[in-house]
This record gives sequence, C-alpha cells and structure tokens, in this order.
Amino acid sequence: MSYKETLSFFAIAITLAAFIPYIREIFRGSIRPHFFSWVIWAVTTLLIFLAQLEDNGGAGTWPIGVSAGITFFIAYLAFQKRADITITRMDWLFFVSALLSLPLWYWTSDPLWAVVLLTAIDVAGFGPTIRKAYQSPYSESIQFFALFTLRNVLVMLALENVSVTTALFPVAMAVICIFMMTMLAYRRKAVPV
Repeated sequence: MSYKETLSFFAIAITLAAFIPYIREIFRGSIRPHFFSWVIWAVTTLLIFLAQLEDNGGAGTWPIGVSAGITFFIAYLAFQKRADITITRMDWLFFVSALLSLPLWYWTSDPLWAVVLLTAIDVAGFGPTIRKAYQSPYSESIQFFALFTLRNVLVMLALENVSVTTALFPVAMAVICIFMMTMLAYRRKAVPV
C-alpha cells in the first residue's frame, strides 16, 4: 500500500468517525440537519468526486466518494426525521445550479469548470445550515466540523494529482469547516443551553 493510499484510508476512517456520531445524534434528535443543504451537498460531492477521478486524483478522491454516499443517507434521514425541511427559492437555485454543472462539464470537456461551480454551490449550500446554526448553535456538532477539517487536510495530502480540479474542493471545505467551528463556539458563548 502506498503512502497516499494510507493517507486516504485514514481520511476515510476520519470521515466515518465524523459521520457515525452525527448520524447517531440525528436518531437521538439532538442534531437536526437542514434537509436541502444535505441534498445539495450530496449532489455536489458526488459530481466533484467524479470530476476528481477524471483528473486522476487517485486515492485522494476515495474519501470524497465515501462522503457522497453517506451524505445522501443523511439527506434521507433529515427528510425522514422531518428535521429542518424548509426549502427556499435560494435553495432551489443552488440545487439547479449544481445540476447545471453537468452540461458545463460536457461542453467544456474540462472538469475544472464543473468543480469551480460545484465548490461554489457547496459553500453556498452552507447558507441554510449557517442560518440554522446561528439561531440554534447547539443543533450542530463542533466535533463533526473539526473531524472534517482534518479529513480534508488528509485528502489534500493523499491526492495523486494535485491540481485546481482535485484540490479546490477539499481546501474550500476545510475553510468552511473552520468557519463553522468558530461560529458555533462564539454563538454557544452568547446563547446559553
């Protein structure tokens, strides 16, 4: 097993370590994910995984593929548990934009433009979750975002071909996860349990 594959397996283990408690807390009702954010993230993560594969990202793409599958499951749970299922026009705009990245990729024959669009959509897809977490800072897990920050650093290190196409998404996700941890910590100090 190569060094990059080992890093990728560690990133997958961290992905599971982040998602399993998050899913458990959804079942307990202490975490209420925003349904449409997770749908948007599932679609964008899957498409980014495919684009990274096309750009020969190798083992570094594996954790992104695992995340895509689990993210679809969390979207299903969010809908099933009737967590926050409020869907705004802006949410629909993000979702349709994610789907429009496919023709963009096809027309340009370059996954880079799809990854740029999808990463922007994924970051924008945090909007409903940021709004919800700001109002209810205990409805999201700081540990979850910390683990995903570490996971994305490992993904970047495991990439076999480092390019904007393969690295943009994990870099952006690490930054947004750091933002979420900071915002949640700040809001928890301001809003008592």
